[in-house]
Amino acid sequence: MKDLEINNGRVHQKQAENDALRQASQVPAKVQLLTISEEEAGQRIDNYLLRICKGVPKSHIYRVLRSGEVRVNKGRIDQLYRLQIGDVVRVPPIRMAEKQESHVPGAEFAILFEDSHLLVIDKPAGVAVHGGSGISYGVIEQLRASRPDAKFLELVHRLDRETSGVLLLAKKRSALVNLHEQMRDGVTDKRYLTLVHGDWKNARQHVKLPLHKYNTADGERRVRVQADGMPSHTIFSLKKKYTEFALLEAELKTGRTHQIRVHLSASGFAIAGDDKYGDFALNRALLKPAPGRGAFKRMFLHAYQITFIHPETNIPMTLNAALPSECQKFLVSLS
Repeated sequence: MKDLEINNGRVHQKQAENDALRQASQVPAKVQLLTISEEEAGQRIDNYLLRICKGVPKSHIYRVLRSGEVRVNKGRIDQLYRLQIGDVVRVPPIRMAEKQESHVPGAEFAILFEDSHLLVIDKPAGVAVHGGSGISYGVIEQLRASRPDAKFLELVHRLDRETSGVLLLAKKRSALVNLHEQMRDGVTDKRYLTLVHGDWKNARQHVKLPLHKYNTADGERRVRVQADGMPSHTIFSLKKKYTEFALLEAELKTGRTHQIRVHLSASGFAIAGDDKYGDFALNRALLKPAPGRGAFKRMFLHAYQITFIHPETNIPMTLNAALPSECQKFLVSLS
């Protein structure tokens, strides 16, 4: 009986502690008045709120927007309003879901170029550019964690998780907008190196096949050639032929998801190590060395060069990332 009373006492004490914690978490934050900086200007108010109110459901953000609780320069705005430099945004008390915060380990990557507008890195294979689809975090989250004082840091474009090479990030919103315009207008030039299995014939070959994105039954994103898909264009140039392989340069004229991989697969040439669109029997065989070649344990696709116009100086820039050592070693083993 005495043990029961002690246990009941512990239960009541734990309940009281939980109630106190719950009440503390429900204390609303204070009204915030935030002045928009140059880096923050240009984005929509809803996207701005989603960024600064970490852990708050989207539905709640849009509810406070519709209610008029969020104000800019003391006036009501709708969710499509684009912020301007010097705007004063009134953010009402919004309870943050602190328990949803994740601990992202900070990381730095090999830097190819950096100034006040841009950060260009050499992304290793096997690292996602951002979290999502079962991945807790990627390059962008790790860089933000390692640079807590950075006011703005966003991906300009993306690379597949297993693709290595040049990755652009913007440190100012104006740079992000400018580079996106360059990509839409075809000003940027992105080149990749890839190794395919088979007897590649042409020195230069244009592949124009429409691509359609879809999800598999288990929710995985895939791409296939389909008549009503998005127009897609890749130019492949032969760099070197080997007995069973060919090293190609791929020039993207459009920037569709998995474009190089699907264009090559549809043309009858599998990228070495491609686990989505490649030759699975070949990939298994490549895991171990064989006569005339070494072992290879990744996808041979590397973004080795990008050319663009600097968003501030208007000076054309070309940046290169050397072929990773594991790729170089495999090519040497084929010689």
